[in-house]
Amino acid sequence: MSSILLLTSSPRSESLSTSIAVELADKLKAQNPGSVVVRRDLAANPLPHIDDLFTAAIRKPPEARTAQEAAAVKTSDELVNELLAADSIVIGTGLINFNIYSSLKTWIDNVARAGLTFKYTESGPVGLATGKKVYVVLASGGVYSQGPAAGMNHAVPYLKSVLGFLGITDIETIYVEGLAFGPEVAEKAIGAAKSRVEELALAA
Repeated sequence: MSSILLLTSSPRSESLSTSIAVELADKLKAQNPGSVVVRRDLAANPLPHIDDLFTAAIRKPPEARTAQEAAAVKTSDELVNELLAADSIVIGTGLINFNIYSSLKTWIDNVARAGLTFKYTESGPVGLATGKKVYVVLASGGVYSQGPAAGMNHAVPYLKSVLGFLGITDIETIYVEGLAFGPEVAEKAIGAAKSRVEELALAA
């Protein structure tokens, strides 16, 4: 059965990154009726930040962990399994201070696990979460896909770098930008994003 992992991270109740990411996941599911959508609302249900107990636990084989250490990595193990099981991943985030929401960064910290989603070899690190397609829905008040502010867009380069490290390189970005430039510009941006969603879903 095909699995679509849907990650939303905006704390805003009327978030466009969330609504368009959900729309894309629904359309991908409609293209493959036998698929299942696994939803993680990272803003409504924040993940635990990694700490000393967590970092100690992941350096041990599961059978060598204490009960406390096992509990510390339980959620991370679930997230890793969801990621590895996914055929497609839809990520919704706003551009906050030129990067992704911290809730999404915490998800990354939980799934970037040596021996599970990547490994070190004599020739360098190798990603283990291969064979997946990622769609990033990025909403912003300004325009960061091109133009003078493009260099301040650290969200997309970061996501491409860290996902690439995990072995995921097939990444599409849907921009919903210029939302602070007035209703007319915002309406055009939303329309363009929805059209792009339709195109990508049909091509999936």
